[in-house]
Amino acid sequence: MNVIKNHEVCFKDLEYISYSDALLQQENYLNSIIDKKIIRKKENLVNLITPNYFLFAMHPHVYTLGKNGDISNLLINHQQLENIQAEFYRTSRGGDITYHGPGQIVGYPILDLDNFFNDLHKYMRLLEEIIIKTIKVYGIKGERSSGETGVWIDAGKPFARKICAIGVRISRWVTMHGFALNVNPDLSYFTNIVPCGIINKGVTSIEQELNKTLDLQEVKNNIKKNFSEVFDVEWI
Repeated sequence: MNVIKNHEVCFKDLEYISYSDALLQQENYLNSIIDKKIIRKKENLVNLITPNYFLFAMHPHVYTLGKNGDISNLLINHQQLENIQAEFYRTSRGGDITYHGPGQIVGYPILDLDNFFNDLHKYMRLLEEIIIKTIKVYGIKGERSSGETGVWIDAGKPFARKICAIGVRISRWVTMHGFALNVNPDLSYFTNIVPCGIINKGVTSIEQELNKTLDLQEVKNNIKKNFSEVFDVEWI
């Protein structure tokens, strides 16, 4: 079936929101898109377009573990989680364990890839490209690390450090979850996990690399600009 490709994306900034509430919104959007795709295929409605969404969020302290992640990479117990006012969730995304918290920009694209391309590898690399372009604005050289998803500084060197984690889920070519860019977070929270299950590599932030605090809204604007260019979208 040759469907009409819709490059319009509905943008929404969820601002400061619990991980569970943001997850529920993502799932609702994803399921609504899938329902529409099922109807389109069942009734051969080639002119029925499917929507796309892009959400920004910032979460209270939370650790999330991917569906194939190793729980041993969480280095603290339930009581210690309570002591640092952090939550823990098992999620449906790929990847291992990561941290979300204040000062970190989380992006959740809920895209019907039938509107763009049917290539998971390409999708992941384009998410990385958006972040590489964004941090380049601030004089930071972001890189890919072979076999390790995300955006890194000094990849391949003994002091390689991750600045952006990426983990996604795709169902019927509809995406959810996304990326987490460390802008001004409290990096000490990463010491409670083995980030992304990768041993002997560090985590960094834009603030740590530049030794100054950036305006989060400015960084969001740059991410949004680069997202629109990389995916050739029109915001609605």
